Amino acid sequence: MPLRLFYSDLYTIPLPPGHKFPMPKYRALREALSGDPRFEFQPSPLASADEIELAHDPSYVRRFLEGQLTVAEIRRIGFPWSEALVQRTLASAGGTLAATRRAWEFGCSGALAGGTHHAFYAEGSGFCVFNDIAIGILALREAGKIQRAAVVDLDVHQGDGTAAIFNDDPDVFTFSMHGERNFPLRKQRSRRDVPLADGVGDDEYLRILERELPAVFAFEPEAIFYQAGVDVLRTDRLGRLALTHAGVRARDAMVLQACFDRRIPVVITIGGGYSDPIEPTVEGHASTFRTAAAILSNHP
Repeated sequence: MPLRLFYSDLYTIPLPPGHKFPMPKYRALREALSGDPRFEFQPSPLASADEIELAHDPSYVRRFLEGQLTVAEIRRIGFPWSEALVQRTLASAGGTLAATRRAWEFGCSGALAGGTHHAFYAEGSGFCVFNDIAIGILALREAGKIQRAAVVDLDVHQGDGTAAIFNDDPDVFTFSMHGERNFPLRKQRSRRDVPLADGVGDDEYLRILERELPAVFAFEPEAIFYQAGVDVLRTDRLGRLALTHAGVRARDAMVLQACFDRRIPVVITIGGGYSDPIEPTVEGHASTFRTAAAILSNHP
């Protein structure tokens, strides 16, 4: 069975000249994976306000949708507000929600966006408006599918919004392995944080991940959300780590093989990637899904 992935043309919106966010990566990722029979693509639905409010303050949701955020709130998000940004944000959250429901039924799915882990309950931050991971977890819980979930966040930046949203929730294990000296300056407290020094490369990274990952499975989650950021690559402008593509593939295989071996549904979101030129970022994201498809083919 092909691995179903969710995608939308709404993911790509115009930005001001010189903006550092790599908006073209979404279309480029879709093109990189197209034609591979291991994947089946479905359009991302738009998340509803009610679905988003599972994880977010209703006032914040309404003010964003209606274009009423303050200048300071918009600056913290990092994108200028527009109707296109609203549609992009709803499609991103909706893609992760659709992937969540698909993964629950068939074991694995992914969205060619998402991983917006810097969004807090009542504010956005770091190019993240709503926290799609938190929304997905709480949607599964509201539907009565699960009680316990885990987040494996391997973006180079700490999943601070996710950690804060679930700070008082004993049934969500937030695991973040990230650059110690990287954004955000003020870290939150995940259930398990693994800070890394600048310059960590493949061997050290994989040794640490192999040592730390068992704590996630000891929690006995009923679903796992994998934030597979590729800003850990040594080519990344914002990353400060030194992983190669081979290291990222080994990282992904370690996480996904462990999920599949335990038959824990896993939802994959792409997270960050800021290489310039953009090709290493696109290849990194594509390899995550190729790795998932390869492992899935050996798990009927």
